[in-house]
Amino acid sequence: MKERVEELVARLRENELDGVLISAGENRRYLSGFSGSAGYLFITGANAILATDSRYSEQATNQSLYFDVKEVRGGWSWLIDEMKSSGVKRVGFESQDMTVSDYNSLIEAIKGDSGLRGLSMIPSPGLAENQRIVKDQEELQMLQLAIDAADEAMDHVCPTIEPGMTEREIAWRMEVAMRGFGADAISFDTIVAAGPNGAMAHHQPSDYVIKQSDPVVIDMGAKVGGYCSDLSRSISVGEPDETFNKIYDTVLGAQLIAINTVKIGMTGEEADSLSRDMIVEAGYGENFGHSLGHGVGLVIHENPWVSPKSPEVLQLNTVFTVEPGIYLSGWGGIRIEDIVMLGENGAVPMSKARK
Repeated sequence: MKERVEELVARLRENELDGVLISAGENRRYLSGFSGSAGYLFITGANAILATDSRYSEQATNQSLYFDVKEVRGGWSWLIDEMKSSGVKRVGFESQDMTVSDYNSLIEAIKGDSGLRGLSMIPSPGLAENQRIVKDQEELQMLQLAIDAADEAMDHVCPTIEPGMTEREIAWRMEVAMRGFGADAISFDTIVAAGPNGAMAHHQPSDYVIKQSDPVVIDMGAKVGGYCSDLSRSISVGEPDETFNKIYDTVLGAQLIAINTVKIGMTGEEADSLSRDMIVEAGYGENFGHSLGHGVGLVIHENPWVSPKSPEVLQLNTVFTVEPGIYLSGWGGIRIEDIVMLGENGAVPMSKARK
C-alpha cells in the first residue's frame, strides 16, 4: 500500500494539490487495504490518515498498517484539525463520489474556522481511478481468483441446463456454484436470458421456462478479495438452429480477432473497431449496440473503456473485457465475453471457461 500512496502523492504534485480527501469505497480500499463500508482517507505528502467510526476502528488498524487510523463520531472536526495542522491550501476531493449534502456541510465547516482562511477544495475526479487502470501483480492474482471461480461455475452448471428449467433457477445455480468455487460474493446480478429474452443485453432472470433449442445468454461474475470478474457465454439447449450457428460464429470470430490483434498503444476506439468492423461487414452492425469492453477491477465497470468513442490509450497490464454481441428482436442474442490482460505481445486471456 505504501507504493500506491506514494504514487498518489506524486499525482497530487502534478495537479498542484497539497492533499486529497478520498471518499469512494473502492479507492479507499485500493490505497489503504481497508475493506469496511465507511470512512475517509486524507492524504498529504507528509501524512496518511484513515478516519472511520467505532464499528471499524479495529479492522482498519489491522488492515491499514501504513495509515494513522482515527476513530471519529461523524462530522468534519477531525478533517478540519488535520487540514489546519498540515497547513494545506489546495485539497482535492472526489467530486464524482461526494454527495452535494456532504460537500455543502464540509464547505460550511471550513468557512466556520478562521484557521482555514485561504483553503480551497478542488474537484479531482478520476485521480485515484486513473491510478487503478494499470494492475500490479497482487491485483492480477486476485483478479485471476475471481475469474477462476466464475469459469469453474460456468463449466459446472452449463452441462446441466435442460428444457423445463427457468432463468431464475439457472441464475441461482450459477451463484451457488461461484460461491462453491471460492467466490466471496457475486460481482453483479447474474443475467440469464433465454429464447427471445436474449435480445435484451441486460435482461433480468424471470420465470421464463426454457424450451428445446432455445439460445441462452449467461453473463455473470464472481468477487474475491474485493476484485470482480465478468464472464459471458451463449449456449443452445439441445440442437442449435441455423440462426444460432450463424450468429454464434460471427460473434466468436469478432471476439477472437480483437483478442488476437489488440495491442499496447491502441485507443479504446481502435480496439473496439477490431470486432465491430467484422460485425458490420456481416450485416449486423445495428444489432451490436454496446461497447466491446471495459476495465475490470475493484469495480465491475471501470477504466479503461473499450468503446467507439474512447480516446484512452491501452497500456501494459491493463485488464479489460472483450465482449461482442448480436441481438435479434423476437429470436434472442449471442454474447461471448472474456477478460484479457494486455501484455508486451498482446492480449493474454485470463478467462478459461469453455466456449
